[in-house]
Order: sequence, then C-alpha cells, then structure tokens
Amino acid sequence: MSTIIVPASTPSPVEDSERLRKAFEGWGTNEKLIIEILGHRNAAQRRAIRQTYSQLYEEDFLKRLQSELTRDFERALFLWSLDPPERDALLAHESIKKWSAENRSLIEISCTRSSTELWSVRQAYHVRYKKSLEEDVASHTQGDFRKLLVQLVSSYRYEGPEVDTRLAKSEAKQLHEAIKEKAFGNEEFIRIITTRSKAQLNATFNYYKDDFGHHINKDLKNEKPEDFLESLRIVIKCICFPERYFAKVLRLAIDKLGTDEEALMRVVVTRAETDLSNIKEEYHKRTSKTLEHAIAADTTGDYEEFLLTLIGKQQS
Repeated sequence: MSTIIVPASTPSPVEDSERLRKAFEGWGTNEKLIIEILGHRNAAQRRAIRQTYSQLYEEDFLKRLQSELTRDFERALFLWSLDPPERDALLAHESIKKWSAENRSLIEISCTRSSTELWSVRQAYHVRYKKSLEEDVASHTQGDFRKLLVQLVSSYRYEGPEVDTRLAKSEAKQLHEAIKEKAFGNEEFIRIITTRSKAQLNATFNYYKDDFGHHINKDLKNEKPEDFLESLRIVIKCICFPERYFAKVLRLAIDKLGTDEEALMRVVVTRAETDLSNIKEEYHKRTSKTLEHAIAADTTGDYEEFLLTLIGKQQS
C-alpha cells in the first residue's frame, strides 16, 4: 500500500507550477515549499506539473529543479519527479553502466514490477537511450549473469492466479536436480525462474519445500558463497517475499557505517506509491524500530524531511 499522502483536493497543475516557480526564484530556494508540493502529489499529478511548468515558462522543469538543489536531496527529488517507467529506465541504465554483481537494481526492477510495468520500462529505455534494455544488458554482462539478466529484463510473465500443480511438482524436481548437480546456470533452471508466473513459482517453491525439506533459497545458500548464487537468491526473494527483501535492503543501508544513501533513496522513492506501507511494517517487525525513526536518526535537513514525507509522516 502507498505511503504518499495526497490531499483530497489539490491545486491545479497551473497553480502548482506557479508556486514552484516562486520557490525557485528569489535570494534562496524555498525547499520546504517544493517538498510540500511534490511530496504530496501522485505520479499522474507530478507528470502534469512537469508538462504545465514547461509550457508556462519554456524551460525544462527537471533541469530547473536540479539547478536549484544539491546532493542527496536533489537526486531524490529528481528521481521522484520522473515517471515511474522513466525512473526505472534511468536506474537500470546506471546499473548496467557500472555493472557489478552487488548491484541489485536490475533484479529489483525485473522481479518486482508487473509485466505491463516492465514493458513500459523497456519502452522508456528505448526512447531515452536509443537502444533496447536487453541489448545493453547483453553488452555489459557475461556468462551466467548475461543469461539470467537478459531473460529477466525481457520477460513478460503471466499475471493471473492460475497454477498448474503437476508442472509445479515437476519443475520443483528439476530445480532440485540442478542444485544437486551444481548446474546453477542450467538453461532450464534459468528458464523456470525467469518466465513462470509469480503464482506458479510460489507453488513450485512450496512443492520444493514439501518434497525436499526446506525452501529453495536455503539450498542455494548452503552452497559455496558465490555472486551468481546470491543473485539467484535475490531473484527468488523479490518474487516471493518483496516486502521482506526491501525491508532488509533498508536495514542494511541504514545500519552500515555511513548510510548507503543510494539504496535508501532507491527503495523509498520507487516503493512509496506501491507497497512501502507493508515494507515499513516488515522493517518494524525485524528491527523493533520504526522506519521513520531510523531515517530521522540517519539523515538530516531537507533530504530527511523529503524522505519522511514520502514514507507518510504527517505534517506537524
């Protein structure tokens, strides 16, 4: 569930654009007003503001926003102001260009968006970078990672609830055999986890647990630590337990020595309009701390205020 607090009655895009123009002008930028407006508008409303502002003042809204703000606050507001598919395309592009096995953005985008959303990301990527997402992933990865990631970003999973129990049992056995033989890059293994619907995969993993005694991720974890196996585990977590996965990303980002601002910002900005309410509950369950308290203790200034606005803090 979304954590964004959108007023029942909001000003028109023209009124919001005029107020934002005033926030940009003068001796100092009015950051509080920018947060008050953009932090309480949904994606469609933010898109209308961008378009209206550009028409009224004949300048690109995002460029003006970036010129007025700095550092993490600027980055967070810039990402927030993009359309979700455009934002995911940008994050995917950045992940590809500085690709490493530790970078989770591509897997998160591929496995936690709906098929329609992922299709929109591919379209946005094509428009923005004049290449296909699949092409860029293939160009910057190799081996088992290439096989896995190209399949993930190009998948179009069935979204319905129907499950083929016979197939689930059969594929649970196939996955177990592949793990037993340490054939983690096996084409059938990758085909199953990258093309089956989430409902079908959950059924398959349940049969795996019933037949072989524990969740598939435990068998993958029991193997010798390896980057590719960790990526497979992340794929499965994102498909089966997305709220738990993102809560852990937040915990690790906040708890490490020197906050991982990129991870913190990425989760808050990309999940605020979807399931951040559930992620907050999971975070509290795992840490006995509220996410609001953790963010307030680890960030400062306008950046702190903006993140707290996105996670649903009520204005005092």
